[in-house]
Parts: sequence; structure tokens; C-alpha cells
Amino acid sequence: MKQRIVTGVIGGSVFILLTVLGQWYYYGLLFALAFIGYSEYVRMNGVRRTHPAALLGYAGMLVLIVPWQELGMSSLSALHMLWLLMFLLLAVTVVTKNEITIDGAALLLLGALYVGYGFYAMYEVRNADSHGLVTTLMAFGAIWASDIGAYFTGRAIGKHKLWPSISPNKTIEGSLGGILLSLLVTVAFSLAAPDVIGIGRALLIGLIAAVAGQFGDLIQSAYKRVRGIKDTGNLLPGHGGVLDRCDSWLVVFPLLLMTGLLPLN
Repeated sequence: MKQRIVTGVIGGSVFILLTVLGQWYYYGLLFALAFIGYSEYVRMNGVRRTHPAALLGYAGMLVLIVPWQELGMSSLSALHMLWLLMFLLLAVTVVTKNEITIDGAALLLLGALYVGYGFYAMYEVRNADSHGLVTTLMAFGAIWASDIGAYFTGRAIGKHKLWPSISPNKTIEGSLGGILLSLLVTVAFSLAAPDVIGIGRALLIGLIAAVAGQFGDLIQSAYKRVRGIKDTGNLLPGHGGVLDRCDSWLVVFPLLLMTGLLPLN
């Protein structure tokens, strides 16, 4: 527990500092996390990192996370990029004579989208013209509040299992406690910055951050259970790998972008 706390404090402090600095400091952090996270994903699926299919997966993930417009370059549409990546991965199944099967190609494509767009969405929110730092901190605050609320509420009064076949320690009471604390955090942000986020919108953001964030956690738990592993990596002592720590982020930020709840202009 001591190691977990120390790692959390140091890692959290560095993360918040780079988030506040923004621009390429923040993007550099997200880029590194995405690269490491996809490496964990490739390893989880038993593919060599130097295999042509894995290299295509890395390339596809990087194409999705790079802010091409910020670099003054035009880019293919997301649909075009995904189709091209799909075609190249399927071509590898032919070239390797099914050493990488269609199932393996599909997994690598899924991972590139999951990791690449997930981290890009975090950058897009922070890089917004209007109040990018405030909305980013609010989104992360809501996600972390959901985690904290679920943990302590579950330990205090949790009796009914939420999804025992996937994550046996999570409880319904803990989940509800996480949702409540997430809502309180977003409302607090709204009261502190009413010109940025209204109460109604803040409540929706808190609800999405908590519910989708908990699903993100369960999704990663389900995948690790299928693969028979405890952690996706060992980058953070006591906390596991990047995908262990960022599983909620990778789901919440894209959904907040899609719903248009965060002001970007």
C-alpha cells in the first residue's frame, strides 16, 4: 500500500503539472502513454512488437493520435484511415500465410482505435479554444471522484456484487457512491465557473464520467480475465500498467467529445 500511495502521489503530481502546462508538454505525455499502452495491448495479445502486423497497429494508432491540423498538415478522414489500416492488416494475413489470422488483425485494429483515439480525445479537450484546462480538470476530477467514491463506499457499506464474474470486488453500493461523488465534483466545478459549465450540463458530464468510466474499468477487467493476467504492465509500481490506470479515460473523453457537452470553441 505504501508503494502504491507514493507512486500515486508522484505520478499524479507530474500528470497534473503537465496538464496545467498544456500544449506540447501535455501532448508529449499523452503520446508516451499511448505508445506504452499500445505496447501493453500488443503484448497481451501475444504478438511480437516487431511483427509487421504489430508495426502496422502502432502506425495506425499514431496516425489517430497525431494532431495533424496543429502541425499545419491535412489528414485523411478518420474513416479513411481506419479503412486503410484494416486493409493493410488484412493484407498481412495473406502475406504471412495466416501467421496473423483475421482474428489477430481485428484485435490489432481494435486496439489502435481504442488507444489512439482515446488519448487524442484527451488532447482535443485540453487544446480547446475555450476553457480547455478547466474542462479537462473537471473531466479527470469526475473520473477520479467516481473511482474514489466507489472504492470507499464499497468498503464501507458494499454488500451486493455489481458484476462478480468480471470484477468480484465491485459492489452496486460502491458504484452508486462513485456516481454520487462524481456528480458532486462536477457541480462544484460548475458553481466555481458558472460561465464555463452550467449545472445541468455539469450533471450530465458527471453522470457520463462515472457510468462510462466504471464501464471502462470493467471492460479492461474482462479483457484481462480472458487473457489470464492481473495487470496490463508494470510501469507504475503498485498500480500496474498504462491501460490499468487509463481504462476509464479512454472511454470517457471520446464520449464527452461525441456528446458535445464540453465547450471546445
